[in-house]
Amino acid sequence: MPISPSYQQRLFPTVETIAEHFGTPFHIYDEKGIRETGKRLLDAFSGVKKFREFYAVKALPNPAILKIMKDLGFGFDCSSIAELVLSRMIGATPEDIMFTSNNTSRQDFKAAADQGGCILNLDDITLLDKMEEIPELLCFRYNPGKRRTGNEIIGNPVESKYGVSHDQVITAYRRAKEMGVKKFGIHTMLASNELNYKYMVQTAEMLLELIAEISTDLGIVFDFINIGGGLGIPYQPGAEGLDLEAMGRETTVLFDQFEKKHGYQPALYMESGRFMTGPHGVLVTKAINRKDIYRTYIGVDASMSSLMRPAIYGAYHHINVVGKDDSANQETVDVVGSLCENNDKFAIQRLLPAIENGDILVISDTGAHGIAMGFNYNGNLRPKELLLTQSGKVELIRRAETVQDYFATLNFDPDKLSL
Repeated sequence: MPISPSYQQRLFPTVETIAEHFGTPFHIYDEKGIRETGKRLLDAFSGVKKFREFYAVKALPNPAILKIMKDLGFGFDCSSIAELVLSRMIGATPEDIMFTSNNTSRQDFKAAADQGGCILNLDDITLLDKMEEIPELLCFRYNPGKRRTGNEIIGNPVESKYGVSHDQVITAYRRAKEMGVKKFGIHTMLASNELNYKYMVQTAEMLLELIAEISTDLGIVFDFINIGGGLGIPYQPGAEGLDLEAMGRETTVLFDQFEKKHGYQPALYMESGRFMTGPHGVLVTKAINRKDIYRTYIGVDASMSSLMRPAIYGAYHHINVVGKDDSANQETVDVVGSLCENNDKFAIQRLLPAIENGDILVISDTGAHGIAMGFNYNGNLRPKELLLTQSGKVELIRRAETVQDYFATLNFDPDKLSL
């Protein structure tokens, strides 16, 4: 969706000054908006006795952002060693980290066990034999297969590489119990950018029904269910957003009903990433070239190494031209970067105000899976990240990459093996 009116009112009057000081391109995030979304999430699920968000670090892996999440009381969903290190760097404790990985290596398990460990969420039953040590609390990722239809983005669960199958799930928990695990959780992740809140409510209902079945068979009680992430944001102008409040109300009813029937209420966890930060980030870039051939191309100083979603998904990200009214003097253009790839485009045949060299373009919804998905093809370098703080200051929270960074991995001690 276009940048929120509140964020636009605070950013646009000063964006040219910011660009002059820091140089373009850059991602800039809105602390005020992130905190407001976090509070909205907490309020929506306040009726559940124990609720916690574990922010998906993969969405925006920056310590300044993770500190905001920690301040909101959130934990962290990690799926790599680097994400574990990053979370611990800002003070996350073992109870604050859920480690959900797949094709998990022994090195991964060792890192997960460091510094008091974390909440382990196993993706496969065979991983029980690969853990560094037997934890008191253990979780499995559940894949319902044909019992559930995945959403349009994440696809059919039967075709997904993730999770323990329905036929394996009882065996997985039985084995964990026999190995000495005392406390249990269950997790699933079936949707991505889902805007139908009922789908997420149905996911909670599915897991509550499943833990009741497992508990009956094995005599265990579940500490929590984790319905994963996947809460969507409306990228297209005019699209309706997720009804978070309705999702919270209907999920709360399910938890109350479960407690009446079973005498206890498990905690509810989720791991939103995109929903928390996606709408609160923008990519600011400058028009540096205009090319008129079969189409008109507006060249900017960012490339898909800064935001690759349009290139790989055909994803829509709204674009504002600072200081120009969308309703006047428009033309149809492709907005492109400089990489030697024809899909290096932020917009294709988009109707925009007439753009001149030096104009500032603001590309919306880059607060999740923007900088995080960056890469270095063509030796292109990822841009800096800024934070617009609640106090109105702009802080550099990650410097831009340099050519020296790009070549850093070529500095190493000789290592040869004679065969």
